[in-house]
Amino acid sequence: MAETVRIERAVYGGAGLAHRISGAVAFVPFVLPEELVEIDAPSGANEAALQRVIEPAPTRIEPPCPHFGRCGGCQYQHAEYATQVEIKRDILRETMQRAGVNTLPEIASHTGEPWGYRNRVRFRLGKVEGLFRVGYSVRGTNAFLPITQCPIAAPLLWKAAVALLQLSENNIEAKLWLEAANEVEFFCNADLSRLQMTLLCARAKPAKKNSFARLCEALQQGVPELSGAGVLTGDARGGNTNFTEGWGIAGLAYRVADENYWVSRGGFFQVNRFLVEKLLPLVCVGRSGDIAWDLFAGVGLFSRVLARSFAQVTAVEANPSAANDLRISLGKLGSQHRSVQASTLEFLRGAVVQRERPALIVLDPPRAGAGVEACELLLKLAAPAVVYVSCDPTTLARDLVVLQRDYRIAEIHLVDLFPQTFHLETVVMLARR
Repeated sequence: MAETVRIERAVYGGAGLAHRISGAVAFVPFVLPEELVEIDAPSGANEAALQRVIEPAPTRIEPPCPHFGRCGGCQYQHAEYATQVEIKRDILRETMQRAGVNTLPEIASHTGEPWGYRNRVRFRLGKVEGLFRVGYSVRGTNAFLPITQCPIAAPLLWKAAVALLQLSENNIEAKLWLEAANEVEFFCNADLSRLQMTLLCARAKPAKKNSFARLCEALQQGVPELSGAGVLTGDARGGNTNFTEGWGIAGLAYRVADENYWVSRGGFFQVNRFLVEKLLPLVCVGRSGDIAWDLFAGVGLFSRVLARSFAQVTAVEANPSAANDLRISLGKLGSQHRSVQASTLEFLRGAVVQRERPALIVLDPPRAGAGVEACELLLKLAAPAVVYVSCDPTTLARDLVVLQRDYRIAEIHLVDLFPQTFHLETVVMLARR
């Protein structure tokens, strides 16, 4: 039933929190703090639908993307960018305090260009009225949403998607491959001079010899930046995949902060092509010593910069592809630096037994965080300084509650790598008490 509520605050996930007349909590999408709105929610449900905004916040704006609200990708396009950052800062602070993180210093914010920032996008593929379209999922469902633009993607990525769709209208190879593919991923370097494409196929792929190469060559005519492409076959969401086709160069050279990184096809790299330049010095610059560890190292984003000021860097990465890129990258800097292909937990267990003690530990885990056991092992290692890079404030808060037994938070930084969305990156500098 319809009801009028006042939005009290924003919560992690993109919704606004309000209390209904009954006292029950309601979570409302696409609102801003202090707005008076009309909602509709079934009795007993916490999730509410926004019907209309009665008293809009002064920082509410018209979303520039025509798909905002239906698309599941963005949550904050209706807010001025400064307001988005303020909301994220408030959410970060509250998440830390509710978890029991003590003595939180002032949160510093770091921002960049809020549009066209993504260097990687993965589009779903579908057909509408007989024509191939790219898109995402309808918010809260698995239904296909065809799109006509994506303003958070780097322009080259959308250019490539449009060119691929146009090619499918009259190119037999393109038609056959898009019939077989569920998704297509594009990844570009920072200056938009090189592009990689990956088709993700869960079902049988075309059997015609060299058909994928012909598709790529035809696409390159319209997108000369295309330097390589591959076909990933299997269950991409479940992780059981392998590359069954390849064309061109098998990865991208990515330059950041005067360092050259190699990212193999399908490998992970920070998604914000503007702010990675700010993230690197924030984590690495001004630190020096004998030994530094880079845990969850990926392709070595932090390792290469740390190697400038530490006598020995050990970088740990579990993913085989990223670990291989990491090994090659660090190997070029000298034999004193080493890469270890292992999970962070495995590595830390062994390090505790060996009683190793680096001067600095940098960790950049996935959304699941480092985990309580890993944090307990970090306490035993007793490194003088730890830098924790997190993409999820809830798991970060959980881990900091453990680490604060022996560490104090010297600095905390919000790095807005994901404008227009509820996601946020946090860098926490920890000093041993």
